Amino acid sequence: MVDVTPKPEVYREAVAEGVIRLRRETIRAIREGRIEKGDPLATAELAGILAAKRTWELIPLCHPIPLTHVNVECSIADEEHVRCTARVATTAKTGVEMEALTAVSIALLTVWDMVKKLEKDEEGQYPVTRIELVRVVKKQKG
Repeated sequence: MVDVTPKPEVYREAVAEGVIRLRRETIRAIREGRIEKGDPLATAELAGILAAKRTWELIPLCHPIPLTHVNVECSIADEEHVRCTARVATTAKTGVEMEALTAVSIALLTVWDMVKKLEKDEEGQYPVTRIELVRVVKKQKG
């Protein structure tokens, strides 16, 4: 790990986002509440929050950071995409970009897991499904 001992604790925030491309029929099923496992958007939001809190356990050289706020929002972006956005904040010696990216990634994977039955083709493959555009959209320090 990088030594952050001499660094001062300051307010830090990061926002990350990403999308998952799904079949139009799957988006319709989400809208109509017809997903067998439950509400993928609400479940993904909770999974993203849990993931942000455990980022340091998942990425070997990340510092354990005392998070002061995590918010994950997942919504239907259009007829083929679900968008997940995470905002993570802390007062610490290092930033929270990895926590925001981890939250978004796990939220999107949770959506995939919950709808995979509808996404598979006859051969059990996922010809349409893909996670895209996971990125940090904002970072603030101080």
